[in-house]
Amino acid sequence: MNHQTHHPFFSKFGAQASRLLLAVLFLTIVSCGSEKEATRAVPDAPVYTIVFLDKTQSVHVDKQYVNQKYRQALTDIVENNMKNKGDKLEVYFIHENTSKARALSLTVRSERDDLEGANATDREGIETAFQLALQKEKSIYLRQLLAKLNQQNTGSSNLSTDIWASLPVIAKAGESGSQVKVYYFSDMVESVKGTDRRDFHANPPKSDAEAEADAKEDTKKLERYAIGSPQVTIVSPFEPTASSKENNPHVTHYWQTLFQELGGVSVEEL
Repeated sequence: MNHQTHHPFFSKFGAQASRLLLAVLFLTIVSCGSEKEATRAVPDAPVYTIVFLDKTQSVHVDKQYVNQKYRQALTDIVENNMKNKGDKLEVYFIHENTSKARALSLTVRSERDDLEGANATDREGIETAFQLALQKEKSIYLRQLLAKLNQQNTGSSNLSTDIWASLPVIAKAGESGSQVKVYYFSDMVESVKGTDRRDFHANPPKSDAEAEADAKEDTKKLERYAIGSPQVTIVSPFEPTASSKENNPHVTHYWQTLFQELGGVSVEEL
């Protein structure tokens, strides 16, 4: 029989190794548990949607094509962006006083009950109840949105289109830590009188190069608005057959350049 294994050194070493192994196992279990807790405790950042509806004389939402396109886009926005408690949607009118023209503010209040420890049947019941409550909220929101879409602006503010004024609104939304999605329902024809402003009705960019130069020059005035990196979509009122005189591609290029310069943001056009 080998008596070496009974030497006090080996017994001491064995005991220490056991304690070390237990400590490592304990820390691993605690670590996994706290990671699971952290994963459960931090839900996805809420979605903060801002819809800018152009209420100036150059956009005609009473035209059938425009109305149908805009109704569908608003329906998609509510369906895709309003999914969880805390998701928010605000509507601003674009006109002479855009940044002060908030017309609607909606927040999802429906809440999914805790699924922790629920069996498959209970989970299904909880999810069904949540979706029913959410769909009810969404249908109310959509009705309110469509009413704002069709609201006419007959005041003198419909003579100016101040899209620059949407930037502080976006910057403010970005401070919330939410995922910001911005939609412009507009022809994007900036039209404000003044020596340091753009009036694309009177003097539209005549080439992409000119649009780019204008946007880079304007960035210097507007970079104080830290807009972050929102997702920006322009929902234009133009039919696919519209001429380039009506739907000036250089105007779109101006905005794409401006947003790229301000926050590295790419602009999608619908």
